[in-house]
Amino acid sequence: MNKPQSHPPKAKQIPHIFTEFGNKRTDNYYWMRERENPEVIAYLEAENAYYQAQTAHTKPLQETLFAEMKSRIKENDSSVPYFYNGYWYQTRYEEGKDYPIYVRYKETIKTLEEVLFDCNAMAKGKAYFHLDSFAISDDNQWAVFGVDTVSRRQYTLQIKNLSTGEILPYKIKNTNGQAIWAADSRTIFYVKNNQQTLRSFKVYRHILGTDPKGDVLIFHEKDDTFDVFVYREKSRKYLVIGSESTLTSEYQILNANTPLEAFKVFQPRTRGLEYDIAHYEEYFYILTNKDGATNFKLMRTPESATTSEHWEEVIAHRPEVRLNDIEIFKDFLVVEEVYNGLERIQIRSWDGSKTHYLPFDSETYTAYTTQNIDFNTEWLRYNYQSLATPASIIEYNMRTGEERLLKEQEVLGGNFNKDNYIEERLWATAPDGVKVPISLIYRKDIVKNGQNPLLLYGYGSYGVTINPYFSTTRLSLLDRGFIYAIAHIRGGEYLGRQWYEDGKLLKKKNTFTDFIACSQYLIAEGYISPEHLFAEGGSAGGLLMGAVVNMAPQLYKGIIASVPFVDVVTTMLDDSIPLTTGEYDEWGNPNNEEYYNYMLSYSPYDQVRAQAYPAMYVSTGLHDSQVQYWEPAKWVAKLRELKTDDHPLYLDTNMEAGHGGASGRFEALKETAKEYAFLLTLHNQ
Repeated sequence: MNKPQSHPPKAKQIPHIFTEFGNKRTDNYYWMRERENPEVIAYLEAENAYYQAQTAHTKPLQETLFAEMKSRIKENDSSVPYFYNGYWYQTRYEEGKDYPIYVRYKETIKTLEEVLFDCNAMAKGKAYFHLDSFAISDDNQWAVFGVDTVSRRQYTLQIKNLSTGEILPYKIKNTNGQAIWAADSRTIFYVKNNQQTLRSFKVYRHILGTDPKGDVLIFHEKDDTFDVFVYREKSRKYLVIGSESTLTSEYQILNANTPLEAFKVFQPRTRGLEYDIAHYEEYFYILTNKDGATNFKLMRTPESATTSEHWEEVIAHRPEVRLNDIEIFKDFLVVEEVYNGLERIQIRSWDGSKTHYLPFDSETYTAYTTQNIDFNTEWLRYNYQSLATPASIIEYNMRTGEERLLKEQEVLGGNFNKDNYIEERLWATAPDGVKVPISLIYRKDIVKNGQNPLLLYGYGSYGVTINPYFSTTRLSLLDRGFIYAIAHIRGGEYLGRQWYEDGKLLKKKNTFTDFIACSQYLIAEGYISPEHLFAEGGSAGGLLMGAVVNMAPQLYKGIIASVPFVDVVTTMLDDSIPLTTGEYDEWGNPNNEEYYNYMLSYSPYDQVRAQAYPAMYVSTGLHDSQVQYWEPAKWVAKLRELKTDDHPLYLDTNMEAGHGGASGRFEALKETAKEYAFLLTLHNQ
């Protein structure tokens, strides 16, 4: 390899030939899959050295950005406490510390604080640390918790005695981090992952204090397109095992008082039937797409007769409204729905005497229910925020209509005023005539002359909706003259379930052409010009970035692609890679020729060609369990081989982290500072 300080690394080529359906593909960088190969590590380190050398002059800017973003954060901060089973639970952060501290108070918040987990102490000496979740036994004496110290989402479960502080000496490895207690405070159910594919696939029963080697296998999900999870109903009466694929759901239930009995299938899986369940009194309430309810409807069924022929309608399907979720309380049913891309929260009393919506009147915002663990309360907690409005936790009395603000996100530094910013929602037109929404924000003193830098963010997969949310870090761009925009492209569910269906499988290219249409609209409307347009996406959004730079590279000055999924065909043909088999209903199965040809036609790695590309910053993690490090590494190597421009191209690999990047709250800011420095430096050239 050449010296990385002066020249970009040049990866060696070892041709690997794939033959599918009579088509031959040559992958010169297939060898980078060998994680333990010293040459692979050397190449990644050479790319890192090149990136560091080429951006050394931006270090002062990175440090300024980091200090600026950190200064807006209230370092001594705490969550709004919530009440559960006799205790108030809260999460705290302390000044100068990266990780949360989980505490509780018995009966009243004014009693002595009991520290459950100090993640700062637990993370000491570890490059990565994540406490996934913890579950408290009904007698309040025990906590089961899951920890990942590698960033591959492989969690080790342990059990803590909350009376003595002792952590039991045994560990349960290779889990998904989830565990639930039965009502006896002795029986635990947890989920194990397949060690190679990381698919959550087996549910075990563990008895407190016994050797995990004797744990009983309760359920084995043998269909490798399904993942398994466990939870306990809010009513606390039932333990639940869930199995889900992209298109199909199945649940099993067991009374929490009889943990040694067998789970009962709620409704046998039927391909295409999706449903979620919630228990209340003698009924289960079911959110489902049954009978062609594309945007979902609400049904219910007696505890004693749970199969679908017994389901009766509570809220009918509405083609224009996506029914997202429900929250059940003793006296009220809360319904979360989306109409025309805007979230609505409806309150319904069980006796039918009261039905109303919470009043939201902004043009673009985000609103959703938060931690509502107490079943017996008449107070609903919800979060409200927008691109310019800091996140607020609000408590609403469902009986009286009284509201009280529990907490508003503080923006320190004294310079932030939400009235200094303008929020808009625009509508671009896609090539097929469909209107695509864009949420954006900019300072009031911006002059729309096409000379302002604009960062356009997109995701567009799995039905995930990127709602307009508030960010203190984003202020570092906005206050330097950037416009920030989110393209609500097909593949997400911003405009309902059909919006998702029209951006997956054999309609996946709509995601990419929607994003390009949004870019072109912003240029046509005078917000920016191609010399000032930047784009960003991560994971499946990184696939989006890879596709649009192949299709329309001339539109963009720079691209940020974080942990990008770019080698679509090869990855989806390899069922040994984590997540692959469960993704067939999202992307298609390339073992089918029609899907193979369609996926090949947009796969960013396969479609790299000899043309000019914009400047690009590509990041990944060596231990990524969702998008393997070699995808972005191969992509960058192939781009270096074929691109005809001299624009910057950087590969930045975190050699200690995975898909989520750095684990500490301040370490993550350093990664954001790198991205922003890349954008600002390009803009100022």
